[in-house]
Amino acid sequence: MTIRVLLADDQPLIRTALQMVITDSPDIEVVAEAGTGAEAVELAVGAGPDVVVMDIRMPGMDGIEATRRIVAGPSTAHVLVLTTFDDDESVYGALRAGAAGFLVKDMAVDDILAAIRVVAAGDALIAPSVTRRLIRDFAGRPTPATRKRGALAAITDREREVLGLVGTGLSNSEIAAHLRISVATAKTYVTRLLSKLDARDRVQLVIIAYESGLVELRR
Repeated sequence: MTIRVLLADDQPLIRTALQMVITDSPDIEVVAEAGTGAEAVELAVGAGPDVVVMDIRMPGMDGIEATRRIVAGPSTAHVLVLTTFDDDESVYGALRAGAAGFLVKDMAVDDILAAIRVVAAGDALIAPSVTRRLIRDFAGRPTPATRKRGALAAITDREREVLGLVGTGLSNSEIAAHLRISVATAKTYVTRLLSKLDARDRVQLVIIAYESGLVELRR
C-alpha cells in the first residue's frame, strides 16, 4: 500500500526537494503541500495523508500548534517533524503536541524515507542527535511536576531499565544488544511499558523517562 504524505514547510525549495526524493520511492507519494500551519491542519483532513512531514517555524500558525490540532482532530495522520533544530523549546513542544517522530533536516535522504515508513506504520522515533540535545536541555531545568517517580511504581526494575534506555534514544535492537536479550524480548518490554504507563507511542516514553528522572546528562 502506498504511503500518502502531506509536506508542510514554508520554504518551497524544501518542499520541492522532498517531493523529488519521495517521487523516486515507489511506496510513498506526496498528495498535498502546505506553506503554513493552518493549511497543514486543513489538508490533514481534506487530502487524507497517512503522514504529515511538518516544519516547526512557519508564518502564522507554527508547526507545534498545527501538530496539536492535527493530533486532536479527525485526521488519522501521524506527524513527523522535520526541522533544522534551532530551538530546543520548540522541539519539546512538538513532542508534547503529539508528534510521532522528530528528525533534523541534515539527515540522510534514506533515513528520512525510512522514518516516514516507520511513522506510517504507527511506530515512533526520534533522531539520536535530537535526543542528546533534549537531554542537555532537560538537565538544566527543574524536574517537571507533571510526572513524578511514583508514576513508575507499576513497572518492574527491568522495565525501568528499558525505559531509561528508550529515553536515551536507543532502538529495540540497540536495547537488545545492551541488555544481551533478543530483539523480540526488547520489543515486548517496550510494549508493556506503553500499556502500563498509558503512553501513546515511543515518543511519550522518552518524555516520561525525562520527567521521571531516569535520563541523566552524561558529560
